[in-house]
Amino acid sequence: MPGPEKIYQDKLAQGVFEIQRCASCAKHVFYPRVLCPHCGAGQLDWVAPSGRGTVYSTTVVRRKEADGGDYNVALIDLDEGPRLMSRVVTVAPDAVRIGMTVLARVVAGVVEFTPR
Repeated sequence: MPGPEKIYQDKLAQGVFEIQRCASCAKHVFYPRVLCPHCGAGQLDWVAPSGRGTVYSTTVVRRKEADGGDYNVALIDLDEGPRLMSRVVTVAPDAVRIGMTVLARVVAGVVEFTPR
């Protein structure tokens, strides 16, 4: 039986973004785990989050244009509670702001966010 990280990656490869939710305490969990970090229970079900979130923190990685140009890296607080690292796309890297509301999408097996 594959572990939780493999299950998560396989879902992303299929274009599906899901996180875990504890059957015991009902809290959402990210990154994928075997046990709930909140209560220690062992039944974590896969559920589709709303995809809505808020930028908690952001930074711009500077690169030469020949290397693909600048991009942002952001910590996103999902409405369900967990925080994850990703990118906010479709806007200039410098335009991403703390508190910006965003929406998740899966592109080429990666979760990224767009402003909403």
